Amino acid sequence: MNPSSLGEFPLSPISGLYARGEQQIKEELRLDVDGLYPQMVASGTIISNMSSTIHWIAKLTANGPDTWTGNIRNKYLDEIQSFPYTNVKIQVTRGSLPEQHTAEVEFLIGGETDRTSKFQFQSPYFHPVEFEFDAEEGTTPVTTYQTHTHPDKPTSLPDETLSISEVFKRTGFDVKISEGNNIVSKDYTGTDKKWNTQEMHDAMQVYWSHFDNKPQWSMWTFFANSEAEEGHGLGGIMFDSIGPNHRQGTAIFNNSFISDPPKGDSSPEAWVQRYRFWCTCHEMGHAFNLLHSWQKHLGHPWEPLDRPLTPEPKALSFMNYPYKYDSNQQEFFKNFEYRFSDQELLFLRHAPERFVQMGNADWAVDHGFEQPIISIHPSFNLELRVNRKTPIFQWLEPTVIEVKLTNTSNQPQLINKYILSDLDGMSVIVKKDGKQGRRLLPYVQYLRNLENKVLMPGESLYETIFASVGKNGWLIDDPGFYNIQVALQINGNNIVSNNLRLRVLPPTGYDQEFLAQDYFSEEVGRILAFDGSRFFEKGNDILREVTEKLSDHAVALHAHIALAKPLAFDYQFLDFKEDSDTRGKIKIIPAQPDEARKQFTSALTAHKQIAAKTLSNIDYHQYMVTYSEFLSNQAENKEAAEVQKVLYQTLSERNVLDSVLQKIKNRSETYGQKENESFTNT
Repeated sequence: MNPSSLGEFPLSPISGLYARGEQQIKEELRLDVDGLYPQMVASGTIISNMSSTIHWIAKLTANGPDTWTGNIRNKYLDEIQSFPYTNVKIQVTRGSLPEQHTAEVEFLIGGETDRTSKFQFQSPYFHPVEFEFDAEEGTTPVTTYQTHTHPDKPTSLPDETLSISEVFKRTGFDVKISEGNNIVSKDYTGTDKKWNTQEMHDAMQVYWSHFDNKPQWSMWTFFANSEAEEGHGLGGIMFDSIGPNHRQGTAIFNNSFISDPPKGDSSPEAWVQRYRFWCTCHEMGHAFNLLHSWQKHLGHPWEPLDRPLTPEPKALSFMNYPYKYDSNQQEFFKNFEYRFSDQELLFLRHAPERFVQMGNADWAVDHGFEQPIISIHPSFNLELRVNRKTPIFQWLEPTVIEVKLTNTSNQPQLINKYILSDLDGMSVIVKKDGKQGRRLLPYVQYLRNLENKVLMPGESLYETIFASVGKNGWLIDDPGFYNIQVALQINGNNIVSNNLRLRVLPPTGYDQEFLAQDYFSEEVGRILAFDGSRFFEKGNDILREVTEKLSDHAVALHAHIALAKPLAFDYQFLDFKEDSDTRGKIKIIPAQPDEARKQFTSALTAHKQIAAKTLSNIDYHQYMVTYSEFLSNQAENKEAAEVQKVLYQTLSERNVLDSVLQKIKNRSETYGQKENESFTNT
């Protein structure tokens, strides 16, 4: 159905939310039989004593005027609840006004009516939601798009100014905008400061901590003017489970690749506006726990009716990447109707509320591999390993896994350059002996431009995974044996890694056990995962205590890194005045070079081989590059060169690739040249 045909109904739609209540029971009915994109489904929620919840869903068939019947296909209830019904019959009585509609629902067992409930119409929408759109000074939130401004469009697409609010209203949400389009000013000038992940994460945390009276169905979208440090290819980022009520935040980098129209495009300004609009809706879709169109099978898929959700690589949906649609971005938009797919609508409208609500991803958590289809003649090998003789970790020591993807064919292979960096696009399963496997869920999801890389025969791509903790909590926190395995998809083939088995040793002293009570917290987990924070003061205090009381343990080196990086460079921070509801300002917190140098030294050069072992060769390399960059910014190029020499010696002893060592040597020489130039000019 086309949105322009909504007014052609002889009768107003009766789909939407119905409710009833009696004593300690609240009951809701969501009827989805007409209106826009009807799914011919009914679902219901029964809440008793304000806590115990039953959820059911039924596929419907028309059985007379305003009457439908269907089998109850799925039920969600705990072990002590009883919901024996197998079928429903729903009959709607229309009132003069929509709010006068009523629905009578018969619950049947084996064809016999056992219970009848009468519901009152509440809303044409299935759920409420609140959006807030803020923008960094210098950019404008893109919350609307005029659908006919670009010639690449379906011939049937209505000519309208479509808003993000309207997109989600058509999806089934009663959208409220909370003082949208606020400009967050900068409290500094003259600095072209890019956002790093730590700063953006802290900004989200500050925002939700300041406005802690928001309802749970609430989301903040922030439009950034400057690019992310990850580069021009990062268009958007979504942060999961932020705030005490599992709220979420999304950031859109307006001047990233989403502002680059193709050469020769007939309407470049419209192309940019359209892509920014699509990008925003895409990231917000993630906040409703929608996976990408081609990822519906990941995790433990929701099984609402006859079968679980299935991958839709050719879906004309906000959740697909335009450039992945038959590898033709132009064809995607020529057919795109600015909507979500039917599978996604079914999930958004009828999944249990906790599945959809911001920050809750129960349906993608706690699962294992389910017999993936592995290529008979795979062109790739995926290897998990740790940079130590035996895979044994101290208690509290974060688990950093190295991932190696190798082209094992005799032909060059074209792959996504960031395929190993996209935790959301792969399944990382962590299973402790005796417990159910759990999927590592990343704190953030990135929307990157597609950058391909040619991997030659025998060539490998490397990355690390911080496997200890994710948005679903700590996965490695107890002594014992763990199995870790990764699966990803390349060119339609599932590539599954080896099963990496590791051991976490028991505690060795009182200080370890005492600090563990605070260490295994959400704050510390986030700080370690993001390599630091200027916001989480309590978590930083815990890590300082770790460095003092467990200085001879590997965990102390990770703590030093997390304490050093936010202090090494000027830091962007979203600041609010105390007891003020005004929108804050983006401020620069000056670097603390003396403290940063102290923490870097303790982490990286005081115990070089131990640091490389626990941090991993790859991350140790990256941290040492950051350390040298920091020193160079302090006009200490001689010291920066020396750090690279230490890095060269350390990694050469660990037998890393000659090509890596050569780059380190070149970097050291570059810093040496800078030192000579500065000496000559003085």
